[in-house]
Amino acid sequence: MMKTSSDMKNSSNYDIKNWWYYYKWYVLCGIIGLGILIRLIGGAFGLWEKTPDLQIAYVGEIQLPNDTAAAIEDAFASAAGDYNGDGEVLVRLNQYVTNSSETDPLGSDLPLIGDIDNCDSYFFLMDDPETFQKGYRLLANLDGSCPEDSDCSIDGKVVPLTDCAAFSGIDLGTYTDTLLGQETSGSNEELLSGLFLGRRCFYNEETTPYADHCSELWSTLTHVD
Repeated sequence: MMKTSSDMKNSSNYDIKNWWYYYKWYVLCGIIGLGILIRLIGGAFGLWEKTPDLQIAYVGEIQLPNDTAAAIEDAFASAAGDYNGDGEVLVRLNQYVTNSSETDPLGSDLPLIGDIDNCDSYFFLMDDPETFQKGYRLLANLDGSCPEDSDCSIDGKVVPLTDCAAFSGIDLGTYTDTLLGQETSGSNEELLSGLFLGRRCFYNEETTPYADHCSELWSTLTHVD
């Protein structure tokens, strides 16, 4: 007996419903798994992160507490602008803790070298700017010009962080940190009092994002015309 188009349609619908009955959980699990994979890959490449308007590299012997890092970001954000036009001012502090161990003098510097090579950070916050300049010769003069290749000094290149306009006369708050199971707290201003701020110079056409805006911010912070 020849099947009519109506019979064929009913048979097709039955096959689809039957297939879905047996395989729907496989399909749903596959969709969820694909979503998780996309999220992980995107997170690994920073695809879901908001783009900061400026970045600061902290180079020091100790890791700054989260509260202190947030105070730095907020202080810079109060003086910066929405450079990328996304409707908010976002400042990112990248922390690079130096390793004084003779067994691995370079390993701890690799993330910092990556930051430098990628031109991520425009501002550099340091507890030992002299050693940093001798090692990288990256700090610009106060007017933004690059020093001579042989110039390893920090004269005319850095300013105390607490002398900057964004940090003058404001309450930076306190921090609470836990080290080896012991909780410590203190003043952010006191913790930051020994740090120096500098900006990098660029020896070629490659620069950090929004470098012109960052240069204007530097002038505002340090009152350099």
